[in-house]
Amino acid sequence: MTPRQIEAYVDAASAALDLKLRPDHRAGVLRYFALAAELAAVVDAVPLNERDEPALHFSAVVPPEPGA
Repeated sequence: MTPRQIEAYVDAASAALDLKLRPDHRAGVLRYFALAAELAAVVDAVPLNERDEPALHFSAVVPPEPGA
């Protein structure tokens, strides 16, 4: 998503939810949605076929510390 699309989405979603987004929070919300859009693009880029199934269980793994 482009920055303009993210702003439009945040504005529309906050209006639809009647959520009053404080001006001092706006930059952080836009940053978060930009990050979420990047992560969604990575997941969306993984090709799936008709035999792929959702996992029965997800276990998060803590990434190693840099330089470890």
